[in-house]
Amino acid sequence: MESMSNILRSIISFSLFSILFFIPASSLAEQFIIIRVYDGDTVIVSENGRETTIRLVGIDAPEISTKQHLPGQPFSIKAKEHLAAFVLNKKVHIKLYGKDASGKWLGEIFLENVNINIRMIHAGLAEVYRGTLPQNLEINAYRIAERKAKENFKGIWELRDQYFSPWHWREMHSLKEPP
Repeated sequence: MESMSNILRSIISFSLFSILFFIPASSLAEQFIIIRVYDGDTVIVSENGRETTIRLVGIDAPEISTKQHLPGQPFSIKAKEHLAAFVLNKKVHIKLYGKDASGKWLGEIFLENVNINIRMIHAGLAEVYRGTLPQNLEINAYRIAERKAKENFKGIWELRDQYFSPWHWREMHSLKEPP
């Protein structure tokens, strides 16, 4: 009986190892506490006292200017405040998608099973990111949320012809990506 127990334990251990080894790391959501909201698409998280910058994958929020003489993009402060109202000082799950070109982690933030990235787009306080996206990111829900926000002229979309994508805003004002 004891040998059967050891065999069963070995099978279970091997199965768990196999599952964890073969499932990509991006599909495992980790739990963090949001300790700072930098802007509408960047947060600082803490996990066991370790701080990490997370960029919300799949979205691009209006830019907050880091230059004194240059005002931020319209809706930039509102986007930051909206994101902070949802996640600041809360435990969230983050599905990681690797790092961006500047070394920041890309992630989808979930609070009580709500995708906060999509919620930012739905509120009209971010657009779908126009650059290269991780292959395994399901982007269709992001695009649907953006289409609905545009149709209803929510947030950034109320600017209509006066709206500039954050991508173009950074280019026009030579702003660097946030830390």
